[in-house]
Amino acid sequence: MSLEAILPPERILFGVPGGSKKRVLEFFSTFIAQNTPSLDSQEVFSRLIGRERLGSTGIGHGVAIPHSRNPHCKAPIAGFLKLAEPVDFDAVDGEPVDLVFVLLVPEQADDAHLALLGQVAGVMNDAETRSALRRAGSQRELHDCLIEAIRRQAPSDSRD
Repeated sequence: MSLEAILPPERILFGVPGGSKKRVLEFFSTFIAQNTPSLDSQEVFSRLIGRERLGSTGIGHGVAIPHSRNPHCKAPIAGFLKLAEPVDFDAVDGEPVDLVFVLLVPEQADDAHLALLGQVAGVMNDAETRSALRRAGSQRELHDCLIEAIRRQAPSDSRD
């Protein structure tokens, strides 16, 4: 499954209010539950926070990739948030986070989960991509930038 296929434009959010890691994860949990009837916002939030307790998903360079498994998730779901203001995410480099790529996967999705996380990390580890995402001035620009980066990073035989 490709990252592009699970990241529709309506799940790429621009200028999201931050405040704290907890508030960002609450915001995403509420947003995704409103748009995915099988998901409960409290359960999504609880699982994302539970994963953060194992170790921060802040990978450095102002990027976090919160992710979790969910028994009510029928297929992988991705979302991207560009925060209005950076927040402390307990990132490995101590830098505040303003680019958040969220991944929810079904409970039993082992290889798919790891492959998607690898794709996200590959896209977000690219300095050029991060700069372009930060320069984006609208949801549309964010979407175009992300999809271009995903396509650049993906092997040509895995595209849909």
